[in-house]
Amino acid sequence: MRDASLLQLMWLASPALPIGGFSYSECFEAAVDTARVTTEQEAASWLLDQLHLSLARADLAVIAQAVPAWQNADHTRIAELNAWVLQTRESSELRAQTEQMGRSLLEWLRNHTTASAAQIETLAALQPTYPLAFALAASSTGAALRDCLLSYAFGWAENMVQAAIKSVPLGQSAGQRILSALSAEIPAAIDHALTLADNARQAYSPMLAILSAQHEIQYSRLFRS
Repeated sequence: MRDASLLQLMWLASPALPIGGFSYSECFEAAVDTARVTTEQEAASWLLDQLHLSLARADLAVIAQAVPAWQNADHTRIAELNAWVLQTRESSELRAQTEQMGRSLLEWLRNHTTASAAQIETLAALQPTYPLAFALAASSTGAALRDCLLSYAFGWAENMVQAAIKSVPLGQSAGQRILSALSAEIPAAIDHALTLADNARQAYSPMLAILSAQHEIQYSRLFRS
């Protein structure tokens, strides 16, 4: 069972999963365009801050609560968490990203046996966001909660490193060094996410929101956010 669970989590974390994650930089491209990120060190610092200040306190904290909610068929809790994600995306681009990736992962789930038909229909009725769709996919693997969070965080890190390589631009070796730095910090970010109750979650990242709004009108873009 552990082998099967691990393989499913690796699949979910893979950039090859057809949900469109590669087309988003989550404002990183705007940070490059405004000269806030111009070097490997600045890229690493930016992404480490995003990991701890944004991802750990929002998406990872949501998934930490959504996985057991899916496993316990707590539909009220699932709806509350999904609504929180929708309400706390701070720009139209960031909201469009979570909605598009949520819909795409829902369609992926329809073509696999990792979730039941009832679970899939519950998700479909929600205007699904990516964290809630991922939580359903991960909860169906039978993996431990911490492993589910590791999969999500590493998938995010790998995608963001690829965005950095393309937009700064950086070489592949620099990208690997940044990914190594992120991987070293992911366990601590997950530890923090696991401690957060509803009133401690937050999605307050002013600079990301500002850059996201600027990205909407940025000339010559590689990414959708």
